[in-house]
Amino acid sequence: MTRPRTPVLACSVVGAAVVALDGTVLTVAQPALQRDLHAHVGQVQWTSTGYLVAVASLLVFAGRLGDRYGHRRVFALGALGFAAASTGIALAPGIGAVILLRVLQGVCGAFLQPATLGMLRTAYPPERLATPIAVRTAVIGLAAAAGPLVGGALVSAYGWRSVFLLGVPPTLAIGLVALTTGEPRPGPDRPERPAAPAPGGLASLDPLGALLLAASLGLLVHGLVQAARPGGTGTAVLACPASAAAGIAFARHERRTARPLLAPELLGSAPVVAGLAALLAASAALFGTLFVTTYFLQDVQRLDPLDCALRVLPLAALMVLGAPFCPPLQRRFGPRRTATAGAALLTLGVLLLARLDATAGAVAVGVASALLGAGFVTLMVTATSVVVHRAPEAHAGVAGGLQQTAMNIGPAFGVALATLLLALVPQGGFVPDRGIALPALAVVAALALPAALALPGARDRGPRRRPGGRPGADQRTRRGPKPPGSGQQTCVRS
Repeated sequence: MTRPRTPVLACSVVGAAVVALDGTVLTVAQPALQRDLHAHVGQVQWTSTGYLVAVASLLVFAGRLGDRYGHRRVFALGALGFAAASTGIALAPGIGAVILLRVLQGVCGAFLQPATLGMLRTAYPPERLATPIAVRTAVIGLAAAAGPLVGGALVSAYGWRSVFLLGVPPTLAIGLVALTTGEPRPGPDRPERPAAPAPGGLASLDPLGALLLAASLGLLVHGLVQAARPGGTGTAVLACPASAAAGIAFARHERRTARPLLAPELLGSAPVVAGLAALLAASAALFGTLFVTTYFLQDVQRLDPLDCALRVLPLAALMVLGAPFCPPLQRRFGPRRTATAGAALLTLGVLLLARLDATAGAVAVGVASALLGAGFVTLMVTATSVVVHRAPEAHAGVAGGLQQTAMNIGPAFGVALATLLLALVPQGGFVPDRGIALPALAVVAALALPAALALPGARDRGPRRRPGGRPGADQRTRRGPKPPGSGQQTCVRS
């Protein structure tokens, strides 16, 4: 690994882990926050909803800013802003301040997240991206699994404010590192880098397209979150059609503008679209399944939260331990076979959980959870590698924003679908073999299979270019003998 890549990988991994940890520890802290600030349930819910809506609305536009002005700068802005917002929440005098600062934290999180992938894309050659992405995924899994334990310990010992101070030192540190780290220099494995986009003012950022997309995604996430809550159906009924209307307006605008937010060469890439579809289906199936399983273990089998977490611990363990095996699997079998195997394991895990009755033991739940973890991590690492690899480097930030958007919308959709289906069978919905939620989520997981089959195979190494030539040029059209060192090299250039 060349010297500039070490801080880039550290920033990417720590930034993604802090965001994952923040989301899990907040759930543990919310009851104490509500009691201390004398807030009602609706206000406390907005500490999560405000953050999710802000993140989902701005991920793609933040990726565009990274492509335009540099991923390190945008990452540093997001990381330092995230640390400042977290500190403000820990010192907030009331619930109103907490909600506003959580929205600000979501804005900073949106700046931070796409850059964690954009920096990797610009620092590593495409054929080596799978390994840093696997490391990033393993640490995210570890942070998500440790969040409830760490959050519970901090809340018990120091109060709810301490969980927001937890992420301040690492985000502050990586923000400063990003500011002081130089761009990766060209080397033997990266002979040249594409030129930065020419300055074009505010119009080059497509602000109207960004606004329409933010409205569409924000309304969609808000509607899905409200659909999963008691009494939120009315809001969901209004928000989802409004999201669709904004989405249609966005699509019409993108066709007409000279500099669209979503570049045609990005959306025209079948591997990128297939990878995003696989991530959307897999994350919806996984989080919807975990939602149903948690209620089954706690409300039907009467397990306490710790015992419930131990039953599904194999999921987190397989995510952490399985991630390092994904890059060699991709090199050996190709993204298509690797992702298809992951989608199959994920679907099998959901189907096994769907067969459990009220007397299911720890072994049955543990085996199904292990399948979920192994399948999801395999699919996530592979699909993310394809999305980031096949995106032109000049649009790496937007690709990272789309990947993060899929990973935000998928869970919201999965939980909303599970909530709706559980309500249709009120007497037995929480018992897997008597309800319809898990069979439906198995169908959602199975939708990742055709998306995985559309990913590149082992022999498809992507676009080729010759030094000094345009991407995709056929080397056979050259006349005369090849000069030394003129062999093909894998490169994606916009």
